[in-house]
Amino acid sequence: MTSDFALQIPAELETALQLKTVQYLVTKRPWLDLYGVNVRPVAPYGSASRRVNVDPALIHRCLPDELLFEVFSRMAPYDLGRAACVCRKWRYTLRNPIFWRNACLKAWQLSGMVENYKILQSKYESSWRKMWLLRPRIRIDGLYVSRNTYIRAGVREWTVTNPVHLVCYYRYMRFFTSGRFLYKTSGQTVKEVVKCMSFRASKTDGVFSGRYTLTDDKVEATFMYPGLCPTMWRACLRLRGTTLGANNRMDLLSLSTSKVNSDGIIELGEDILGPVELQESVISRISHQRGLAPFAFVPFEEVETSVLNLPVEKMDYYLPG
Repeated sequence: MTSDFALQIPAELETALQLKTVQYLVTKRPWLDLYGVNVRPVAPYGSASRRVNVDPALIHRCLPDELLFEVFSRMAPYDLGRAACVCRKWRYTLRNPIFWRNACLKAWQLSGMVENYKILQSKYESSWRKMWLLRPRIRIDGLYVSRNTYIRAGVREWTVTNPVHLVCYYRYMRFFTSGRFLYKTSGQTVKEVVKCMSFRASKTDGVFSGRYTLTDDKVEATFMYPGLCPTMWRACLRLRGTTLGANNRMDLLSLSTSKVNSDGIIELGEDILGPVELQESVISRISHQRGLAPFAFVPFEEVETSVLNLPVEKMDYYLPG
């Protein structure tokens, strides 16, 4: 409790006393106002701000800034994010927009340089780093994996109860900045499939090549199953991320396969995303309602240790989040 005889000081007088106290603590230097903020007062002799700042880290004393800049310019964008967590100097160095400009122009090269600059100025305040974090993009440094399971009835033997089997299969997609992608459906795990997910894969590997388009966060992907009766595979996906800028999830919004007549066959080298709508009269489309589990992104350096390699008896259901 406060005393009844406490001195009551008016608010105006209290403010005046504070200003008078500050005048004794702060030295007046009116001549510095002539130079603005370009000239700062000289620190007292012997103070910590007057001493020469010598970086104790050995790598900073041995590695020039020019060489450090060259090393950063050759690193992948996600490696730059990890390097920014090392120390304050690296964090400030990686704020240079030239690193993020190169990454953005490569990630959205299908949009064109002029269109990327327009989007940069209109939506992301001319910040390449902000554009890299907020604009949806498809990652090319790994595989998008969709794990699907279903129950199949088994064969009844003698008087045993009817058995059931839990079948697990995966959908794999690998994207490239050129607008092409690779697709494979297999029961093998990600560490076994990653070896054949390239354009050099043979037909026996079951890897198919197609084209995709990215509009905002929507991805349209299409490819053709070759054969006597070609089948067109078409999917609509939506990009999202578990954290800011991750883009490590893709929701499968719709999936359809179409039997194409001999008069409507489209070569793989042509743009099969555009003329498809003109051939609805010769295509019988079937929409699939099963096997639409979301895609989870697995970087190449994590394919050996990913939880998607676990068998069904250890992970009967996978929730990508």
